[in-house]
Amino acid sequence: MAAVESVIRPAVAADLNAVAGIFTHYVRHTVITFEEIPAPVDAWQRRLDELAAQGLPFLVAELSGEVAGYAYAAPWRPKPAYRHTVENSIYLAPGRTGRGLGGALLEALLDACARTRARQMIAVIADAGADASVALHRRFGFADVGRLTAVGYKHGRWIDTVLMQRTLGRTPAGPRPDSTETADLDR
Repeated sequence: MAAVESVIRPAVAADLNAVAGIFTHYVRHTVITFEEIPAPVDAWQRRLDELAAQGLPFLVAELSGEVAGYAYAAPWRPKPAYRHTVENSIYLAPGRTGRGLGGALLEALLDACARTRARQMIAVIADAGADASVALHRRFGFADVGRLTAVGYKHGRWIDTVLMQRTLGRTPAGPRPDSTETADLDR
C-alpha cells in the first residue's frame, strides 16, 4: 500500500469546521487544553483573521483531502515588550497521531515564524501524558525552561504545565544585553 503524504498549508475559512471539531475533542476528553467550552467556528474565524492581521501563521495538515491537524503561533503575552515572542499550538485529529503530522506542522510553523518579527517560541504543554509532545518539541530544538505546578484544574484533577522555549531562525536587530544601542526591527 502506498504511503499517503500530508500537505501543510495556510488555513482558510473552509478548514475551520474541521479545526473546531478537532479542538472540541480535546476540550471535552483531555486536559491538553485548559479550555472547558469548545470554541464555535466563528471564534476560529476571528482567530484566523487576528493572526493573519499580525502576520502570524495558522497552518493545517491535510491528509487524503481532509484536515488532519492544525498549528498556529499566537502572541505569548499582550504586553508590548513580549511582541517578539509567540506561543505555539498544535493539535491532531483523533486517530491521526503517530504519522509524523505533528513534526511536519511544527517544522512548517517554525519556518513560517522565522520569517516574521518573532524571535522566541514558547510551548506550554499540559503535563498529563504529554511525553509525546515534550519529545516532539525537544526534537525540534526546544529546551525545558520551567514547570508551573498545579496551575490548571480540569476533569477533577490538578494539572502542571511544562514550559519549553526555542529561539527562532531569524533574530531581529535589537539592543544586545551588553550594549546600549537601539533597534530598528523593520530593517
